[in-house]
Amino acid sequence: MSNLIHVEAARIPDRDRLLATLMASGQDAQPVDELGIDVRTTNGADQAAREIFGDVETTVLALGEPFVPIKHEGVIYLRPPIG
Repeated sequence: MSNLIHVEAARIPDRDRLLATLMASGQDAQPVDELGIDVRTTNGADQAAREIFGDVETTVLALGEPFVPIKHEGVIYLRPPIG
């Protein structure tokens, strides 16, 4: 059974870089609209979300900017910090 995990970035360049990171790590990732990415996985939803969240954290560190990955209601968001 296939699971779908949706990821949202704050900006198009961030989405493109995250998409490249996910694909390089072997994820079945596809761009959706301007800021979204859908990742299909055959792993359990929780395990897949942890793996994808790890890829998002890797991208954040590579960006060298203070972005924060947040998981909320089944969607992983990559946002600049608030405040």
